[in-house]
Amino acid sequence: MKFLPKPKEVKLLTGEHALCYDGRIVLDGRLLGNGDTYAKVLQKGIQKETGMQYDIGYGVPGRKETGAIVLELDETRKSQQYVLQVTEEEIRIQGGDGAGVLYGVQTLCQMMHEYGALLPAVRIEDEPDLPVRGYYLDETRGRVLTLSYLKQVADRMAYYKLNQLQLYVEHTYLFSGLSEMWRDETPLTAEEIRELDAYCAKLHIELVPSIATFGHLYMLLSTKSYGDLCEFPDSWKEPFSFWDRMQHHTVDVSGGRAIELIKAMIEEYMALFATDKFNICADETFDLGKGKSKPLADEKGVHRLYIDYVKELCEFLVAKGKKPMFWGDIICAQPELIKELPEETVCLTWGYAAEQREHEAKVMAEAGARQYLCPGVGGWNQWMNLVENSYKNIARMCGYARKYHAEGVLNTDWGDCGHINQPDFSLPGMIYGAVFSWGDDTDSFEELNEQISRLAYGDRSGKFVSYMAKTAECSIFDWWDANVVYEEKVLGHPNNRNALFDARIQDEAKRAAAKETIAALKKELKKTAGALEESCRPMVPVLELTMEAIDIWNETGARMCDIELGKEKDETACAALAGRLETWFMKYKASWRSISKEGDLHHISEIVFWYADILRGRKPYEK
Repeated sequence: MKFLPKPKEVKLLTGEHALCYDGRIVLDGRLLGNGDTYAKVLQKGIQKETGMQYDIGYGVPGRKETGAIVLELDETRKSQQYVLQVTEEEIRIQGGDGAGVLYGVQTLCQMMHEYGALLPAVRIEDEPDLPVRGYYLDETRGRVLTLSYLKQVADRMAYYKLNQLQLYVEHTYLFSGLSEMWRDETPLTAEEIRELDAYCAKLHIELVPSIATFGHLYMLLSTKSYGDLCEFPDSWKEPFSFWDRMQHHTVDVSGGRAIELIKAMIEEYMALFATDKFNICADETFDLGKGKSKPLADEKGVHRLYIDYVKELCEFLVAKGKKPMFWGDIICAQPELIKELPEETVCLTWGYAAEQREHEAKVMAEAGARQYLCPGVGGWNQWMNLVENSYKNIARMCGYARKYHAEGVLNTDWGDCGHINQPDFSLPGMIYGAVFSWGDDTDSFEELNEQISRLAYGDRSGKFVSYMAKTAECSIFDWWDANVVYEEKVLGHPNNRNALFDARIQDEAKRAAAKETIAALKKELKKTAGALEESCRPMVPVLELTMEAIDIWNETGARMCDIELGKEKDETACAALAGRLETWFMKYKASWRSISKEGDLHHISEIVFWYADILRGRKPYEK
């Protein structure tokens, strides 16, 4: 039996249970309310996996229901704990609470995916290692995903027993009175967030607000009205830059106007959510103490400026009945400062390397911090998520979460520089997070990918995720490189690691090998198409589009090197490459718009078309 995540205890019994055309789902009357959701999730799963249409009814707790699937509470069990028992006579799911019942339902749905309508008799007892198993989705630095797609994300999370979702927002909410900040974007509305919050709640997913409040306030601090609140002067005069959005635009803490504006934004935004938690972010305050606040930093120290500001926001939240969260990259340099924050505060300790060290988790635990450990799915700045890197990183960070008794894991899906990767390709990383945070009995990279291919992508061959992982390894001139070169040439930004002279980009043998691998992967992908469930086959052209992106950008990087070095240009070949780039991008835009609002697509377009024009020689290369 294959389950994601693996249950704690699986005991095979004698016999089997046959689902029937006249079967019923019987709800414990104590499950009125959300119980209908669990029953409908199960009803939909039965129909999808077996074709059977089960009716939904209500019964008496503890009464035998021959031929039925019974969903009931067992209040002697812990929160999120469940028992699934399949016998010849009936199927019974008992949960310590509603979440436990739902998780039992999802396990049964996965069982039907493997065995169809004839299920082996079994008793499964299960509960998670970590009480909080979350997913953090960037909804601000490129894509603003549609409400319908966000609901799909919630459905996927529930299927793999994740229970917290945070959407990262800087400027992509329709804040009252801040039209200058969001006027060029396609922001989320209050109605959309309220609807998503209610949808998540029915699936026992806590939707937690998360907004930038200190660093990463690019669009707010690039406005004429609020540019004076930026640490550096005249920020509003600068042209748009993905790099600047990542590296600069920290609020000036030396005056009082900034924090009052931030408090007003927090108060407006928190009202949309049912949760008692609020993430103020407060990460990567790179400019703090280097501009307007430098005299104050010289007097008090940068860390004192940081903690005083964070403390005031945390105390503001506590006074409003909320539990603050913040990213731990700054405080881990002086972990003892955590003692100055309200005891309700949770530190989000992050690290995304394959061989991520445990130092930050260790020092924050020793300082007495409440913390979540935060790995990542490795999709930012990549056409394809770094699948193997994310597996190693997530496994390691979940191990640290157990070792240092973290309250949970929050698996991040960032969108640096435009969120160019297809969000569906973050699904393996999401599932790694679900698997490793639920229990420590896990499979190898290859074994787990085969299971994900079969369960998540409906691929009977079990190969789909391996194609994704191999595709990621072919990227040479990636989106980060492309953006760095563009901003150096067009905006005059310094290029600290001259991407065009990187040996890997000029390595013709490596590029040829990558092209050959991509061609082979495309063939294998098309052979596999017939092995995918019908509902998953649309992922085949999406993956091919990503393979094409990597091949085109590798070639574009090589041609840009030639131009930079003054080599003779094959104008016919370069024009053909420009045409490939534009044709690919037309399909890419259609794929983007199928699940996302416009977001930063116009900024991505500017970069893509600049490269196409350079390849054709239509614009001067230098700025």
